[in-house]
Amino acid sequence: MMKTEITELLEIEYPIIQGGMAWVAEYHLAAAVSEAGGLGIIGAGGAPASWVRDQIRELKKLTNKPFGVNLMLMNPEADQIAQVLVEEGVNVVTTGAGSPEKYMKAWKEANMKVIPVVASVALAKRMERCGADAVVAEGTEAGGHIGEITTMALVPQIVDAVNIPVIAAGGIADGRGLAAAFMLGAKAAQIGTAFVATDECIVHQNYKDRILKSKDIDSRVTGRSTGHPVRTIRNNMTKEYTRLENEGASFEELEKLTLGALRKAVVDGDVDNGSVMAGQIAGLVKEQLSCKALIEKLMSEMKSTISGVSVNE
Repeated sequence: MMKTEITELLEIEYPIIQGGMAWVAEYHLAAAVSEAGGLGIIGAGGAPASWVRDQIRELKKLTNKPFGVNLMLMNPEADQIAQVLVEEGVNVVTTGAGSPEKYMKAWKEANMKVIPVVASVALAKRMERCGADAVVAEGTEAGGHIGEITTMALVPQIVDAVNIPVIAAGGIADGRGLAAAFMLGAKAAQIGTAFVATDECIVHQNYKDRILKSKDIDSRVTGRSTGHPVRTIRNNMTKEYTRLENEGASFEELEKLTLGALRKAVVDGDVDNGSVMAGQIAGLVKEQLSCKALIEKLMSEMKSTISGVSVNE
């Protein structure tokens, strides 16, 4: 057990939050992370409200520990999902792709902890003003949809700019990264890619193996021309997308290429033509563990890292 402002706020044992990855972070994974002492997150992604409700109810059959739901605010059913979270008694909501301000009153009245994911100081300050309990400062090293600022540069600037706790995300997959996050002023870390490769994650084994075999140079960012950059593992799909981008393809052409691509990788195991979302840190993920073993490993490595640092006066 380790106490920080975040563990006390969320009533969890360890300052580790699992990323709310669409198609990946469903109730099996979220429940396993929560049971292991972290905060498991169900990723709503673009799913309908009925699916989110079912996921919450299934998770509650597996654990009575705190958990959260990530609401992608661009979801067409965001309003309905926001209400489902209240009705189902969700402990924590993280948000992405926008501002959750219009839901804040209802969520706070339901005693929910609201933690937006942010990629800039300006958005972090805005979230604090509208009542957020904490923010996730996510650097560009992360997998999936990303901003432009690195974790090393972003986290300390947001820590200095707000008075609420900051959770670091992007490029964290081992205890050294966790220790670095605390040195930058964060009170917890959000981890995605490392949890994708765990036993309890339901993604196709091909997806896990692609992460486990990744090298440091294997991630690519596509979609900069559309204003929606996404980091994935390079494959045939990223090569074709990059070619079309360089040729000035329209937004519609690019969207057609990626339509259903994440599901293709996650469910069907097509890691050559699907979207294998993963962070730059994938090259450090070399073994498939249970969620409990991963969290224990992270905490042990972090303690060893900190104890191994000495400063000569």
